[in-house]
Amino acid sequence: QVQLVESGGGLVQAGGSLRLSCAASRLPFSTYAMGWFRQAPGKEREFVAAISWSGGRTDYVDSVKGRFTISRDNAKNTVYLQMNSLKPEDTAVYYCAADRSINRIVVALTPGSWGQGTQVTVSS
Repeated sequence: QVQLVESGGGLVQAGGSLRLSCAASRLPFSTYAMGWFRQAPGKEREFVAAISWSGGRTDYVDSVKGRFTISRDNAKNTVYLQMNSLKPEDTAVYYCAADRSINRIVVALTPGSWGQGTQVTVSS
């Protein structure tokens, strides 16, 4: 069973930065697309960013373009989400996701595997 463990969440002031990490195990990581979703209180889970198995393709939701960067290190089985210029509206639980198909992450929004989530809180 695929295991995804997020870390790096916390409390930060508006305008600050955080880097989330997701350590993956029990899957051929270098062949999987990876993604990040988030869910704010009272809202539906939304797609944030995704990266293909090679790193050659990345996708972002419009609200984070230019502020967030997704990357991966296949040697470490880890995907990252660098979040800069954070805003209070970025406050949410952030979830790591994995699937063989990047389109299942970006288009269908139904990746096969999910992490447990890490809380990000941005104060104004």
